[in-house]
Amino acid sequence: MVPPSFSATQSRVIESTLSPVSTHGLVLAGIIGGVALGVWVLWFVRTCKPKANVTVNESSPLLHPDQIGTDLQRDHVTTSDNEALLCSICASLNFYQIFLDGIPEMEDIPLDYLSSILKKSYQCSFCRLISFHVRRTWMLDKFPHVDISGIECRMFTKHCGCLQLATYPPSKFRCYRLHITMEGLEDLWKRYPAFRIAGALNIHLMQEDAFKFGRPTDLHCRRMKNTVDIKMVKKWIKLCQESHGDTCKSLLRIGEHDNRKLPGCVRVVDVILMAVVPAPSGCRYLALSYIWGGIGAEYWTTKDNIAERGTPGGLNAAKFPDTITDSILFVRQLGERYIWIDTLCIIQDNSQDKFTQIHNMDLIYGLSYLTIIAAGGTTARDPLPGCRPQTRTQQHIEVVQGLHLYAAPPRLKEALTLSAWSTRCWTYQECALSRRRIYFTGQQVYFECQFDVLCEDVIAESKCDSTSFLKFSRAEYFPQSLDPFTSYLTAVRQCTLRNLTVESDIVNAITGVTNALAKAFGLGDPDRAFRYGMMLTDLHHSLLWQHNPHTPRTRRSLPDGCSLPWPSWAWATWRGAVNYMSEHRYLVTHPEDAWLVDDFAKPSVVEMFVDPWYIVGHDGTIVQLDVRSSRRVVLIRESEREVSTYSSPRGIIDPTEMTTDIHRALDPGTLIFRTTSSHFAIAPRRGEELHASIHHGLFDILSGSSPPIWVGTAVLPLDIALPTSLEFIVLSRTGMHDGYDIERLEYYHECLLYVMAVSQNGGLMERVGLGVIHEAAWIASGAEEKVVFLR
Repeated sequence: MVPPSFSATQSRVIESTLSPVSTHGLVLAGIIGGVALGVWVLWFVRTCKPKANVTVNESSPLLHPDQIGTDLQRDHVTTSDNEALLCSICASLNFYQIFLDGIPEMEDIPLDYLSSILKKSYQCSFCRLISFHVRRTWMLDKFPHVDISGIECRMFTKHCGCLQLATYPPSKFRCYRLHITMEGLEDLWKRYPAFRIAGALNIHLMQEDAFKFGRPTDLHCRRMKNTVDIKMVKKWIKLCQESHGDTCKSLLRIGEHDNRKLPGCVRVVDVILMAVVPAPSGCRYLALSYIWGGIGAEYWTTKDNIAERGTPGGLNAAKFPDTITDSILFVRQLGERYIWIDTLCIIQDNSQDKFTQIHNMDLIYGLSYLTIIAAGGTTARDPLPGCRPQTRTQQHIEVVQGLHLYAAPPRLKEALTLSAWSTRCWTYQECALSRRRIYFTGQQVYFECQFDVLCEDVIAESKCDSTSFLKFSRAEYFPQSLDPFTSYLTAVRQCTLRNLTVESDIVNAITGVTNALAKAFGLGDPDRAFRYGMMLTDLHHSLLWQHNPHTPRTRRSLPDGCSLPWPSWAWATWRGAVNYMSEHRYLVTHPEDAWLVDDFAKPSVVEMFVDPWYIVGHDGTIVQLDVRSSRRVVLIRESEREVSTYSSPRGIIDPTEMTTDIHRALDPGTLIFRTTSSHFAIAPRRGEELHASIHHGLFDILSGSSPPIWVGTAVLPLDIALPTSLEFIVLSRTGMHDGYDIERLEYYHECLLYVMAVSQNGGLMERVGLGVIHEAAWIASGAEEKVVFLR
């Protein structure tokens, strides 16, 4: 028996050590212990092990911390002396039984405080696994003053997957992995993002021990080679082709009759001839996604060397950085011939060629057979880890109670989050648009298609009916949903969080994605469907973006050749991250939490008030936008009494109304539409000004009554001087439920209007911020109809 403080599962883990086999083992150990040297070694190990406060059943001799586990080691495998080195806490656990039966999360086992585990890592092999993970991913040497004394480690098991074998009767094998959690990290997560990624550790059983549990090796861990196994990569690709067929052929699932082809302007590198050649019709090629890292232009393709590079042997690999050299080597090893590499296949000093190629990125990456993603370096000078010997971190395996255990590196999503590659804006669309990807990271290589994630360390290529935890760790889904705007806002969130060497490249860096969305969802000509990065076909939604609260309100630098600033209503005009959050953003009381609210929700528009929309084109002409409309939503109120509702002005704008008081040509990008306008007093929400790192915060919108009362909320910049009142214009109705009617003192649905705070400049308006106002307050304000020129 064990004390009642132990759960049933924990009792089984400990009591299972008492077995006939292990009892005989103890007898044998006692005989061998008669040898003087053996006695001395046993005494030494016992006296050197640190003790911990563990509740045990003292009536069972096998619960002694120095005895548990030693018999299992003799039963299962001949081991070295090092594997007997376990601290008293780890030695009290029956790891064989844990891997056999599992431990439910609700019955997790306390291990020790992390600070203690780090100290014990030199003498306890299991503590060493945890310590290796923490030191590898937390980078503690960069944060020497971090207090980790309150972090406690606990352990339970998770399923690696389940194999249904084709036997009679059917056999099902379930494989477990140890899951180590770190409790007490909440405060550190906010200050050190790396701690969130490394908040848990998976420890796997190696394939050579699978037979001890009567299981096949599938879903266990295999020993990795010094370099990536090319045969394995070919097997992954073959499995994708045979299992998924045409489903993985087109990432956008445009249909069976996908007639997309590379345009004739696209070039590829012929790795056999070592030349830059026009892409042969229908050729199978790979593409490369990597970080330039600001290195020199000595290896770029230019107008001066393009002719030479088009001849056999014209490419001198000796001048190439390691990432490119290794990518060419990898293509050859796969038995392929062509690869697309931007610095070699685009004439870098030819603006027209760059423009043409950039606007075909959706085809270049979307039609590639496989995309090589160099996620293990910080510049093009870094090698592809594992392509050549001694270029990546080796596996860390420890022997614990006769079992070979492996501290798995982060899964694909986490590995990429820790990489420099994922911080670059250009790499987002290169990854999102690719149908198959091979990721080279510092620890191992991952393969990803639309349905599977496979990697070197976990065996998961079985054709049996298997469900591996890896399959839920994909790095990117694109399109995000069947709704084009949802896919669009996800791309905007991802791109604006990343860095650009040249800030004005933001629109070019997302053009491949917007082109793909236009084609996949039938939005028409991409140049008409998107402008300045904005989705014009869904303008009612796309205007509802918000700045990251921690980002100052600063305009981006202008692209080369552009003399006029981009319009204020476009998110691409402003530096830093932006997001599309639901209307509940305006209910947040603490500004530091604003970025966490409804992170995966989109703003809800239930009624569109503006129709039609116009824009001034690049040539100065005014054109009507093709904005998708939706049916008018009937408001549902809890009260049967009549409540006045907002009625928006409609109708085509007369040409005589499309001129401003400044009597000059309108700048390209100016939006023209009819709506209503009104002024309201504003006041910073209490406490907003106390947060020095917050640059955009909540403001109360106040009525003109005496005393003024709250009628709405706006997100406005905090680091610029704002007047005590602002002009607002109506955009649409939100889908927020349970709004409060300030006139009738009752709740009803969908009573808030999306409004934009604007400033006037010579008859033109500029965006200042976005908010919501109660419908009744807007009607009471005496708003006037106006033709808006929004620049």
